[in-house]
Amino acid sequence: MSPDALLGHCLAMPGAYLDHPFHPEHTAVRLKTPSMDKGRIFAEVFTLRGVDVATLRCEHDAALTYRDMYPGVVVRGYHCPPAEARYANTMPLDGGVPDGHLIEMTDEAYDFIRAKLPRYRQAELAGLGDG
Repeated sequence: MSPDALLGHCLAMPGAYLDHPFHPEHTAVRLKTPSMDKGRIFAEVFTLRGVDVATLRCEHDAALTYRDMYPGVVVRGYHCPPAEARYANTMPLDGGVPDGHLIEMTDEAYDFIRAKLPRYRQAELAGLGDG
């Protein structure tokens, strides 16, 4: 999957927007409701040692499952602080993870972050078209 295709999928989700908090070439996708000043990151797309990669947030158990499913391909979240690394996986966008599964993991990342929002903010997202 290309970085642009993954970013396009992310941006189709209600409340998603692009940010560059770390470096201009390191794109983060955040989830934000209209009442929030700043969103929460659920996906990152960047180039690491010449390879296009994505870092996606998820539940800790899911992170371990994905690392077991794709050993050496899906790894602990790159540059995440130790406390956050258990909730993120980094993987190349070179086909090592099939596109369909990558989309599924991206949807899970969005849902993971959305579930952490207070209910009133989740209701705001529903008003943006998230059924």
